[in-house]
Amino acid sequence: QVYLVESGGGLVQAGDSLRLSCVASGRAVRTISNNGMGWFRQVPGKEREFVGSISWRGDNKLYADSVKGRFTISRDNVKNTVYLEMNSLEPEDTAVYYCAAGRSAYAGSVASDYNYWGQGTQVTVSS
Repeated sequence: QVYLVESGGGLVQAGDSLRLSCVASGRAVRTISNNGMGWFRQVPGKEREFVGSISWRGDNKLYADSVKGRFTISRDNVKNTVYLEMNSLEPEDTAVYYCAAGRSAYAGSVASDYNYWGQGTQVTVSS
């Protein structure tokens, strides 16, 4: 079992920055360093949306077009932590952000690529 806990969300103004963190723990946590990790977000009434993913070594990253150039995903396998640096935030970025652990070394952009999920952290961007 792997547990993922996100933190770093909050209320900010448009143009501000936030950094989200996701810490992994649990009996199978050592396997997380060998797997891709991802971030998704969801607003009420809409499907969960892919934000970005990072491969197990951090050398391959994918981003949704809506965040490309503004968000950066990174990881620290020693700390079992994945980060999402969000810059130039827009009101449209308001959502609950979820961290997810992939099923393989290179996790993609669909939810079925992931088998562990965090509880989410709320990000609210005011205009």
